[in-house]
Amino acid sequence: MKKLIAFYLLISQSNSYASQPKEWQLGFQPPVTPIMKDVTWMHDYILLPVIIGISVFVLFLMLYVFVKFRESKNPTPSKTTHNVMVEVLWTVIPCIILIVIAVPSFKLLYKEETIPKADVTLKAIGHQWYWGYEYPDEKIAFESVMIEDKDLKPGQPRLLATDTKVVVPVNKVVKVLITSGDVNHAWAVPAFGVKRDAIKGRINETWFKVDKEGIYYGQCSELCGIKHAFMPIEVHVVSEEKYTEWLIEAKKKFAMEENGSTRKVKKIFNKEQM
Repeated sequence: MKKLIAFYLLISQSNSYASQPKEWQLGFQPPVTPIMKDVTWMHDYILLPVIIGISVFVLFLMLYVFVKFRESKNPTPSKTTHNVMVEVLWTVIPCIILIVIAVPSFKLLYKEETIPKADVTLKAIGHQWYWGYEYPDEKIAFESVMIEDKDLKPGQPRLLATDTKVVVPVNKVVKVLITSGDVNHAWAVPAFGVKRDAIKGRINETWFKVDKEGIYYGQCSELCGIKHAFMPIEVHVVSEEKYTEWLIEAKKKFAMEENGSTRKVKKIFNKEQM
């Protein structure tokens, strides 16, 4: 276990970049995957201008009505109930806006749902209240539990750091299989543009390809019980060489063995000791 902890420390030192919420932050975390870059672009250049435009237009109409049709200027109000041109405009214009938004939305949804050939497969299992992980191709499994305040080390963020980290290689397609062992959870990492529900008896799929080494944090995003806020996600994205080194050490500590149809974890970190 000491070797694996030392390797985590080495990874942390080599990954000076960490994506996590900042004080007074506005907007998204910096994107590091193709999907999140497209999400950020669509928000900044399509959705936000449309929202601002509609808000300004509605505000202008309200002010115009307040001034032009106030009682002192219109002691005898109009009794008009229908205006064909106005009704056509307030139907057609929103339809055009929705079509403009729909085209890039459908492209983005298709890209999110079409999973490329995976280089690494990761399975995330939500539990009350921590995450379990498996690397099916590597026969590795472990649990990842939040580090409590009293055990935090310098540089570890409160409510986000975990005792055991997910490690994946940079610039590789990682396919994530997401499920639950009890109630509904949701596996979400904002910088990856990933958020999928974890539902018992069902496996949801998503993917990401990170183009920058670093440490990335996420949290369960589905209200799952009293400790919903205490099951974070910590992902270390490293070079392919460091990932290979981690696999060698992880197989010694987290190896799974087959026992008939029952697969069980042979070695995991002792949470009481962590």
